[in-house]
Amino acid sequence: MQNRVNRLSVALMGGIAFLAVSGIAQADDRYVGYYYPEPKSEETYQAPLPVFNGVSRLSRVGFVTGLDQKQKEKPYPPGYHMFAKGGDAEKLIIVATEEGRYNTLYRLRGLLASMTADARTSPVFVKIGQVEQLNFFDLLKIIGFKELTITNGNDVSHQVTIR
Repeated sequence: MQNRVNRLSVALMGGIAFLAVSGIAQADDRYVGYYYPEPKSEETYQAPLPVFNGVSRLSRVGFVTGLDQKQKEKPYPPGYHMFAKGGDAEKLIIVATEEGRYNTLYRLRGLLASMTADARTSPVFVKIGQVEQLNFFDLLKIIGFKELTITNGNDVSHQVTIR
């Protein structure tokens, strides 16, 4: 009987330890389960440019607000929404608005490639020069974003750490 109680105790403690460890990943990212499902893929991007002097939380919020405003000026509903989150608005979240639109990692990357094309025409990139070598992640870096999460809002999420 004592042996059975010990095994049950060990199994219970193991289960509690597993739940605690599996919850740690989600505890680090409080937006999992609210704005997007837990990312199934992730990568780190090393940007060749530093964060520009003078950028702030207000700069990042203004950037997202400006992009949102441009989407609202189009004659059709937006395909995604963007949010600047985190204590210093250093996390960019992009969530698709339509079912099935960005339901694979490849479609999410296609959207990011499209955003790169848009970024290359921005006055900031034109001023820097070498526009063809820069991408959307570089733009995020120079205005101080540290993380991007892009999701279809259902079951696919990809997270990029920007260094």
